[in-house]
Amino acid sequence: MAPSAEPVSRAYSIPTSRYALAPGFYVPTVAFFTPQDTIDEPTTSRHALRLAKAGVTGIVTHGSNGEAVHLDHEERSLITRLTRNALDDAGYTNMPVIVGCGAQSTRETIQLCKEAAEAGGSHVLVLPPAYYGGLLTTDLIKAHFRAVADASPIPVLIYNFPAACGGLDLSSDVILDLANHANIQGVKLTCGNTGKLARVVAGTRGTNFRTFGGSADFTVQTLAVGGDGIIGGLANVAPMACLEVFKRWEAGKQDSARELQEIVARGDWTAIQGGFVSVKVALQKYFGYGGEPRKPCAFPEGAKLMEQEKGFEELVEAEKSLTK
Repeated sequence: MAPSAEPVSRAYSIPTSRYALAPGFYVPTVAFFTPQDTIDEPTTSRHALRLAKAGVTGIVTHGSNGEAVHLDHEERSLITRLTRNALDDAGYTNMPVIVGCGAQSTRETIQLCKEAAEAGGSHVLVLPPAYYGGLLTTDLIKAHFRAVADASPIPVLIYNFPAACGGLDLSSDVILDLANHANIQGVKLTCGNTGKLARVVAGTRGTNFRTFGGSADFTVQTLAVGGDGIIGGLANVAPMACLEVFKRWEAGKQDSARELQEIVARGDWTAIQGGFVSVKVALQKYFGYGGEPRKPCAFPEGAKLMEQEKGFEELVEAEKSLTK
């Protein structure tokens, strides 16, 4: 069923238990814009459905791939509503929609969390504030997360991504301390530190706290130490291939999972080097949609563009082989 345009204004008050975070692969979607630099609503909805039909476990709006820093509050809410509505109208009513809500002040972070809930988000993903990092002690950062978790109407996931936070890297001790808060229910580790990931898994064993790797190129490594899966942007391009690594490992097909992981990791290296722009390059080249990023970002040109397109070729071939 095609998503209806009318329900975009619908307000939500949903019990969070309806959206349990199952182990699996979650996709931080890219943001889509029209040539007039407004939100491309039809493409936003269609892309969410493409991912859902591929079998992903959940969707993330306004993650690092989602150009959140290029969006105003109304645009953020619109994208989340469009995503939730598209899923609901197609029957994916229990699929989680995690919403990126990081901001530099505790006040605005809380505001974004409330807006995310109103727009249909099931959970929020929160980066630590880092602009004034030199003034923020570990205790102040933990106080920030606890204040956000106290006020957020939906559960909080910690987002540890030093490259996006001026090098601020939350330790396993900090994460495990915050995990004791009832409304902090998971972490995304884009730091790539699998030792930290193993410590968090061990320290939260027997609880409902979810520990996710933050990149598709270490899916096997995440699962090998007991992690719950991946929140990774590469699945915008190849959702079935990314999910298949998870499925093969969970089914005990370790050799097969490692073989596919190699292909995924090579494709992810292109995405890591070019960021969300390269993800859009791949969508445009191989799937005929996506559009350009919001300025000041732009597509590469000439040989650089061809290099990025070529970097995804093997991965897209693997994706297409899984659809046959």
